[in-house]
Amino acid sequence: MLRLPDVFAGAAREELPAEAGAELVAIVDRAVDALLAMRTDEGARLAVYLEERLRVIEVALDRIAVRAPERVTEQRDRLRQAVRELTEGLAVDEHRLAQEIALLADRIDLAEELSRFRGHITAFRTAIGAPQPDGVGKRLGFLLQEMLREANTTGSKGNDGAIVADVLQVKEELERIREQVENLE
Repeated sequence: MLRLPDVFAGAAREELPAEAGAELVAIVDRAVDALLAMRTDEGARLAVYLEERLRVIEVALDRIAVRAPERVTEQRDRLRQAVRELTEGLAVDEHRLAQEIALLADRIDLAEELSRFRGHITAFRTAIGAPQPDGVGKRLGFLLQEMLREANTTGSKGNDGAIVADVLQVKEELERIREQVENLE
């Protein structure tokens, strides 16, 4: 403290009384305690904010989980209709068509991405709830990258207006979270 410029200023340099050292230490101790209390309060508010963002993301993931099977059914029906139109009057190998539909369903299935995303959310909450002595900022940043990766994969596999809209909302919330996580230790 004494090395900082203008901490002590006066017209003339005077010797401080011996008890001034103890007073100075007490003042610094109170300032440090106030800083730590402020950081604790800010951390608690930030945890509430992050939890609100995570809940918005989970609601969007729930909508995607409901929409995903409907979309698979729609794609299946669309493929069957397209094959019928293209093969008017020709025999269609139903077994081969069923295989193609199964491949399509597997390619656009979002269950794995949604499961991993939810796992990342759980890990994120755990990190917030049990901060480590060396901080949580880097761990939360890593988990955010993983969540963003799952959101991007979901969006590319989704190929559906409602799913893409929900993915965009998820990505917006992830960006809001990222802005706050960058301020964490």
